[in-house]
Amino acid sequence: MANTSSSRIDLTRGTGPQGHRARMRTRVETNGAETLADYEILEMLLFLGIPRKDTKPLAKGLISHFGSLINVFRAPTRDLRNAGLNDDTIRALRLPSVAAERLASAESRERPVLGNWPQLTSYLETTLQGAVPGQLRILYLDNRNRLLADEAAPKEEDITFLNRAIAIRALALHATAIIGLHVQPTLKSPALSTAARTLETALKQLSIVLHDILLSNEDKKLSSLRQEGLL
Repeated sequence: MANTSSSRIDLTRGTGPQGHRARMRTRVETNGAETLADYEILEMLLFLGIPRKDTKPLAKGLISHFGSLINVFRAPTRDLRNAGLNDDTIRALRLPSVAAERLASAESRERPVLGNWPQLTSYLETTLQGAVPGQLRILYLDNRNRLLADEAAPKEEDITFLNRAIAIRALALHATAIIGLHVQPTLKSPALSTAARTLETALKQLSIVLHDILLSNEDKKLSSLRQEGLL
């Protein structure tokens, strides 16, 4: 009886479409999809709707006809049919835009933009449901005011150590701005204002902006040190 392991066909060594496709998949698994040219990405998508055929010429032809990979993805169904694609292949070409839309939607939910007062208050309406009285929370933002992290600040009595801890965390997250939120603070506004100004000074040396320090009372109503002229 023949040894099945030794007689197994290695498609990666083939010269036909199946061998080429196997080599492409191995290349992606080994080196990542970023190593592929645009026509190669399109070629791999065409695999899904066109079995047992060399799709490289078709991929190059489509990009040449429509002008770019993105234009192929955006092309109307009628134009793609006129270019010789069947419905299964056209559906495969719709997958990237659907995936991109879902990813963008997920990122928007996970990293909301807090660039103005309505966006911020809308976010905090939900966040404050589980807020702990006396807690200082820090919202770390990127350069588009997207939320990178919403975390409780370390419990430090020494303001210098507290500011240092916040600054170190901001640098670790590559944050360019922060917003502080005191939940039912025990300190009076003048003391909070002084602490906020020292934090602002410390962050400024690192090119990190302190947008504001917010105070939330027992009724979850917000006030702003910046708007009250205390920062």
